[in-house]
Amino acid sequence: MVRFLMNNEPVEIQVRDPNMTVLAFLRERMKKTGTKEGCAAGDCGACTVVVGSLSNDNQDISYHTVNSCIALMSALHGKQLITVEDLTRGNKLHPVQSALVEHHGSQCGFCTPGFVMSAFSLYHSTTKPRREDVVNALSGNLCRCTGYRPIIDATLQACEHPKTDQFDDNKTSTIRALIALNEERENAVEPCLHMPENRKALRDFIQCYPDAPLVAGSTDLALEITQQHRRFSRLISVAQVRELKRVERTTKLLTLGAALPITKAMGEITRDYPTLRELFTRFASLPVRNQATLGGNVANASPIGDAPPLLLALDANLRLDDGDTVRSVRARDFFTGYRATLLKKNEWIDAIELPLPRSNQRLAAYKVSKRMEDDISAVCAVFNAIIENHTVIELKAGFGGVAATPAICQQLESSIAGCDWRDKATLEAGKAVLENAFTPIDDVRASANYRKQLVVNLWHRFWLEHQCEEKITTRVVQHA
Repeated sequence: MVRFLMNNEPVEIQVRDPNMTVLAFLRERMKKTGTKEGCAAGDCGACTVVVGSLSNDNQDISYHTVNSCIALMSALHGKQLITVEDLTRGNKLHPVQSALVEHHGSQCGFCTPGFVMSAFSLYHSTTKPRREDVVNALSGNLCRCTGYRPIIDATLQACEHPKTDQFDDNKTSTIRALIALNEERENAVEPCLHMPENRKALRDFIQCYPDAPLVAGSTDLALEITQQHRRFSRLISVAQVRELKRVERTTKLLTLGAALPITKAMGEITRDYPTLRELFTRFASLPVRNQATLGGNVANASPIGDAPPLLLALDANLRLDDGDTVRSVRARDFFTGYRATLLKKNEWIDAIELPLPRSNQRLAAYKVSKRMEDDISAVCAVFNAIIENHTVIELKAGFGGVAATPAICQQLESSIAGCDWRDKATLEAGKAVLENAFTPIDDVRASANYRKQLVVNLWHRFWLEHQCEEKITTRVVQHA
C-alpha cells in the first residue's frame, strides 16, 4: 500500500498499475486538473507539484518541486503531496499567487500552475532570495508568453518577506501525520510495485522477480512509459532503501549512496569541489535534480550522461551489491559498451566513492549544450590535473558525447604527465592528441566535426584558465 498525505489528508491506495504517474493519478483519479500535462517528459514544468519530506530528525519538513509527469506513485510513499489547488484559503490566494497577479505574470495561463508551485517551494526554502536563486527555482518551467521578467519579479517580491501561511500553521500536525505514515511502512506493499526498505529485502525481491526493472527517481525510466508507451508489469523501487541514501566521509573519501537525489549529492560534492557547481546546476532542471539519483544517472550508462565524465576524471569507484557481497570497481572500467556495464545479474549500484581534493589539484568541468538548463550535452569534458612546481604530476579526464560510452583518453593522460604546465608545447601536445582521439557521430545536437573541435577547444580553455593560478603561485613563492 502506498501511503501519503494529499495536502493534509492521509491517502492509502493500492497501486494496481505500476506505470501510473503522479500526474495521471491527480488528473484522472482525483480529478485535480490544475496540474497540467505539457510535454510528458519533465521538460516544460506545467506539471510541477511540491513534495514535502520529513527531515532526518523528524523536526521539520523540506519542500521540493518534482515533475509529476515523470514521477511514479512510489515517489509519494511517506510524503506530503501539494498541488496548486491546495494553496488557496477559501477565496484568498496564496502570496505567490497574488504576486503573479500583481505583476501580470500570467497570460494564456497553461504554465502558470507550474510556476506557482516552483515559487511556492522557494517561498518555503529561503528568505530574501537573490535573483539567481529565483532563476534556479524556476529553471524547470517554460513559458511561451510573458518573457519571464514579470514571473521573476513576482517571485522575488513574494519570497523577499514571506508571511506565515497555512502550511506553517499546520506544520506540527503535518509532521505527526508523516511520522505515523512512515511508521506503518512495510516491504511487500503491492502485487506489482515493491518498495523494500533495506538491502536484504531488495535482494529478495530481485531474486523473486529478476525481470522487474529497478526504479529510483524514474526520470529516465518514466520516459519509456510516457514517450514510448511501454508498459511494465512490475517494478521494484529502491527509493525507500535506507543504505542507498547514506552519506559518509573519511579523510580521503566521500561515499554517496546510489539513491541519493542529485540535489543532495550536489550539495555534498560541491562542498569539496566548488568548481563543479555550474556542472550540477546545468544537470537538467531543479525538479529533475530533485527526483533523479546519482546512481541512476551512472547505471543508465548513457554516453551523454552528466555524471560519468566527472567520475572518470576523479577516478571514482563504484560499489556494486547483490545483497550478499559487495565489490568495488573503478568507474573507468564500469562502462563496457553502449548502455552496457559491469553490473551482473541481480546486482545494483550501492554507492559511489569519490576521492576528496588533493593539494595542487586543478579540476574543471565543461558542458556544452544548446540550452543552459534542462538540456543534454553535445559534449561534456572534465579535466583533473595535479600540478606541482609547474610540472603535471598527473592528469585524468572524462568525456561525454564523443563515443558510444562515457570515455577517457589514456594517450592524453600519459603524454601530458611530466610536462611543464606553463609551456605552450603542453597545450599543443594535448590538442594534437585530442584532435583524433574520438570518432563521434552526427546527430541533431551537433555534427561529428563540431564535437571533435569542441574537445580540443575545451582542453585549450582548461589550460588557459589555470595559467593564472600558476603565475600567482610563482609570485607568492618569489616573495616568500
